[in-house]
Amino acid sequence: MNYLKFDKTLLINLEQSLHRELLRTNKSGAYHCTTIVDCNTRKYHGLLVIPVPTIDEENHVLLSSLDETVIQHGAEFNLGLHKYDGDHYSPNGHKYIREFSCDVIPKTIYRVGGVILSKEKIFISHENRILIKYTLLEAHSPTTLRLKPFLAFRSVRMLTHENDQINKEYLKVENGVCTSLYKGYPLLYMQLSKKNEFIYQPDWYKGIEYIKEQERGYYSNEDLYVPGYFEFPIKKGESVYFSAGLNEVPTKTYKNIFVEEEKKRTPRDSFYNCLKNSAQQFYNRKEDNSLYLLAGYPWFKVRARDLFISLPGCTLGIDQKDAFYEILDSSIPALKRFMETGVEDPVIKEIYQPDVLLWAIWAIQQLYKEDKEIVLEKYASFVLEVIDFIRDNKHNNLKLETNGLLLSDGKTKAISWMNSTSGGHPIVPRTGYLVEFNALWYNALRFASDLASALDDDTSHDTFIRIAEKTGISFVYQFKNPYGYLFDYIDGEYKDLSVRPNMLFALAFDYSPLSKEEKKTCLDYITKELLTPKGIRSLSPKSSGYNPFYQGPQVQRDYAYHQGTAWPWLTGFYLEAYLKIYKQSGISFAERALIGFEDEMRTHCVGTIAELFDGNPPFKARGAISFAMNVAEILRIMKIINKYEEGI
Repeated sequence: MNYLKFDKTLLINLEQSLHRELLRTNKSGAYHCTTIVDCNTRKYHGLLVIPVPTIDEENHVLLSSLDETVIQHGAEFNLGLHKYDGDHYSPNGHKYIREFSCDVIPKTIYRVGGVILSKEKIFISHENRILIKYTLLEAHSPTTLRLKPFLAFRSVRMLTHENDQINKEYLKVENGVCTSLYKGYPLLYMQLSKKNEFIYQPDWYKGIEYIKEQERGYYSNEDLYVPGYFEFPIKKGESVYFSAGLNEVPTKTYKNIFVEEEKKRTPRDSFYNCLKNSAQQFYNRKEDNSLYLLAGYPWFKVRARDLFISLPGCTLGIDQKDAFYEILDSSIPALKRFMETGVEDPVIKEIYQPDVLLWAIWAIQQLYKEDKEIVLEKYASFVLEVIDFIRDNKHNNLKLETNGLLLSDGKTKAISWMNSTSGGHPIVPRTGYLVEFNALWYNALRFASDLASALDDDTSHDTFIRIAEKTGISFVYQFKNPYGYLFDYIDGEYKDLSVRPNMLFALAFDYSPLSKEEKKTCLDYITKELLTPKGIRSLSPKSSGYNPFYQGPQVQRDYAYHQGTAWPWLTGFYLEAYLKIYKQSGISFAERALIGFEDEMRTHCVGTIAELFDGNPPFKARGAISFAMNVAEILRIMKIINKYEEGI
């Protein structure tokens, strides 16, 4: 039985099928994304969406969609589906879908009378190219297939409309054509593995609407340009390949390319394999062969904090240790440049945030548990360098106080992962002593002392231990409140009593200044007030300002972003803390807590986990359709659970 398989009943019900999305990436920033019935519902959707660095840093939709039409005895059956003005869907090709599955690659089976046609899509690794394989499984009379490309050539953040600046010229290439609609864009080559007839019939399809943009309060209407269509006969049992890419490729090679790419795919036949597949889709290899992690799809770039939090789960969590090394080796030079010059990195965004260096140390700490020798040989000196950098108050927004705690200014600019803003100002102005910054700092000091000891650097070891002891005493004194949990942040005399998940890190990290009893009390608060089946709430329902529904216009969503919504990545740290306290007796609870995420494999974006969820039932998925930190932390905690089960 297929793990990710959807039948006709669900597929023809647009209320269900249009909210299930599909994502495939080339691990170099480009992607294919749509719904499981191939109806685009976002301006970010498209068959071929690629970065065009000569224009800007955004991705661009070149080929929006491809409508297929089956022709028999002069009768035409269009398999496409678009939403137009006035809630009108046309040409309703979803009614011919009999089955959709994506255990290995996305596969749709259509039935039109006696014709059964399968469509399989594959995005080529590290190349801006999509291949679509059409196979005529059954037919009782001569059959013709028509393919009609809908072109956009625009940024994912924009919409296009009929205009007279468009270039309608095209060139013939082997079994196809190439064209570029606007200056600055590359040529798009559309070719088939079989000789065909291209009928030039330029036209604009107007008023196509994207329901997800409507829901978010954005402009949602655009016109797409169709240059014409390809038409060819297809026989029973025959497979024909369509290619869309940035260069001409010999059409005889399509079959072999398709087969080789399919072999590389991780079959998504289990919860773990879905997450493994998803984790690898965040890989972002640049032209200079450097490797990073994108924060998510479809709109996120490489973000420093997200990269280091996601790094262990997206690499070590799927036994891809070499990828960990590559990503870290690509990132450390940027961190060092920042420490030396204060200059931001063009690839790793937000490298200046005060907790980034501490998260980098945490990531290296996770590697240390698996490969002590490589950390001591390659990365220990960097960890010690970061500690000294912070100790010497060289970071412009991290001040080491005499009490051993770190002070940061977040009054006018968001500095933590709770980074929603309105009018340029943080909605949650967390400033002063932040609980997770100082939990990270204490953990980093203790880890650095371990490294110094292993390197026989007694002076550094003793120094780090001395600072850690001072930090630990101050941490408990400052953050522990009379009710037993931790203040979220402390700004002078003001101590924030909101019950938020940021205290979690002081419970989950390998080194914590809290006693076991103090950890347990904090964990009880989190369990009672913040735990949901889809993640940990960003604010307790009992706290002022609770707003659990991330919906509506942008401003409304900004005010809900960290005011009660649930975040799956925090579940990893929550369960890690839980297992540290309850050990083997907590395994069954931890396993049950992951059930809600396995349910997500068949909803929202199939095979992955969305950015966030509403904090109240029915805990609807929101935001980006695939989020690296969420996938990473679930993978990391699954590995931790396995170790507890094995008694390690």
